Formats: sequence, C-alpha cells, structure tokens
Amino acid sequence: MSCKNKVRGYKKYKCSNVKCDNIKIIPHTCKSKLCSSCGKKATATWIAKQNNILPNTEWQHITFTMPSELWDLFWLNRELLNQITKLAADCIMTLARKLDVVPAIFTALHTFGRDLKRNVHVHLSTTRVGLHTNLKKTKKLFFKQHSLMKMWKHRVIKLFKSRNIILPHSLTNQFNNAFNFNDLLNSLYHKNWMVFCQKASSNHYANVNYLGRYIKRPPIADSKLKHYDGNNVIFKYLDHKTDTYLETSFSVFDFIGRLIQHIPDVNFRMIRYYGILANRVRSKLLPILYKFLGQTEKAQLILPSYSSLLISNFNFNPMICPKCNNLMIHVLTIYRIFPS
Repeated sequence: MSCKNKVRGYKKYKCSNVKCDNIKIIPHTCKSKLCSSCGKKATATWIAKQNNILPNTEWQHITFTMPSELWDLFWLNRELLNQITKLAADCIMTLARKLDVVPAIFTALHTFGRDLKRNVHVHLSTTRVGLHTNLKKTKKLFFKQHSLMKMWKHRVIKLFKSRNIILPHSLTNQFNNAFNFNDLLNSLYHKNWMVFCQKASSNHYANVNYLGRYIKRPPIADSKLKHYDGNNVIFKYLDHKTDTYLETSFSVFDFIGRLIQHIPDVNFRMIRYYGILANRVRSKLLPILYKFLGQTEKAQLILPSYSSLLISNFNFNPMICPKCNNLMIHVLTIYRIFPS
C-alpha cells in the first residue's frame, strides 16, 4: 500500500536547464511480489535476462500437474515446494542421460489456478537438443507424454511416501482402519495425471513471455477485478473447461486469504535452472552449446529501467522536463528504513 509513496524514500531530479526551476520527485516502489506495478518491471527484467542467456534452438514447454487431493498438502508441508520442480526436471534429465546428453532446462512453480484456488503444478521448458557428455557433439531429444506421466507420478508419490506428512482434516476424515494415506496415494498412482507437452517451438521467446506473466506478477491482474462494494470482491477469470470468462464473488477477507496464500516464502525461488543452465556448470557448458548452434555470446545486457518502460508502454519519457523539454538530472536520493 506504500508503493510509490514518499514514506519509502524517493529520488529527486531537477531540470538540466539552469534557467528552469522544475523539480521532479519519484518515490521508491515496494518491489513486492503482490504488487502488479512492481511485477510489471520484474517481469520485463526477467524476460530480458532470459532472452539474453537462453540458447536459440528448438524448445518444448511441458506442464506437470497432479491430482487435486494433493494440493493442500503443500501448505501444511512447505518444504515439499522446494522438491517438486526438481522432480519434474529429473524426468527430463533421466531420459537425456540414456542418450548421454545434457539439455538446458528451466522450471517455474505455480501454486494457483485462475480462480485463485490452490493448484500446485510445474511449468518446465527444455531444449530439444542436448550437449553430449563428451562435449564434442549434440543430439536431438524427443519426449513422449505417456512416458513422462509415469515417471512424474512415480516420483511425486515416492516423495510423499518418504516423508512424515502433516495431513489436512479434509483427508484425515476420509481415513479409517481399512483406508489410510498410503492407500490414497496408491489409488492416485493408478489414475492418469495430466502431463501436457506443447508443440515444440523454434526458440524460447514464447515460453519466456508466457511464464513471465505468471511468475513475477501477482496471482490476479488488476484488470480482472470488476467490483468492490466494501464487503465483497467480484473478479473474472478464464475457465479452461469452457474457454469462457466467468465471474465469482468472495467476501473481502476470503478474497485476501485466497490471494496472500500464494505469496512465496522469503527467498523462495519460484524459477529454477537445471542441466546446462544449472549455476554450477552454466559458465562452462553454455559457451560450448552456443558454438554448436552457431550462436555468439550476446553483448552485456542493459536491463529495463523506470524510464525505458514508460517510453515503451506509454510513449512518455519521465526524464524530459515538461516545462522546457530539457533532460532532468538526478540530484538527491532519500532512503527511508521501516522500523522492524
């Protein structure tokens, strides 16, 4: 609520024209993961970084989902969220190891559906070409949806069976002497889990732009909020089953509860990298892959700034003096530290 308020501190600019007395104050932003304005800049920054790093080759986007019975478990067992994207990446890495190659993979964890309900699933993007372990050639990779599904659900079920899981009342009320948590997991294992392999694309740009919209912004866009009367919030969302927009209403506290449950823990990494993109080997393997792809390493990245985003989105340069059209220059920064 204090985003772009002077209580957070601010930067002061003055016109470079000595005859002009114009002053501009730009308050600091909150940089919260729940702020749609700050999320816009964070999205643009992340997209720019990925487009500067990721190899230009064929990529495939794969979505790993799980049965709804398992969703609530992650809120009572938060440490499991640290494991789930690794399991999805391991499905790809296992198939790649059989060919003695290493692909480039990045994953994004989603905990919400479009109606803000809990829906834990993993978005994964992988190259369709892998670097051979001898570093002397590359190989094409292909992924079969059914094979990935079997590997994925085996790993998830094994994860739950290997931990002392805290169970929600919605599940424990179903259990008795003849049916316990392991029985539930066994029944879920025999179901089909949705693992959706999108059609491969010639580059990574579409995947990066798609994921950026959901990872760095709040779970719901401001444009989806239709009405607030002081007691209830009405918002719209796209229903995947009918491919139509629906409206739903919640009391203000129910709405806030649904929203804030999807704020990640402090320092939690929603985006993770594996294979060639893993931090441990990236500096060594990426240049080799670039060479095989005929791709030169890109120049030093210039990240989007406050002014560049306003120029690109609204054709407005905030660093131009509105009085005399000269450049505004930075003269002072005030920092405010909030009490703990």
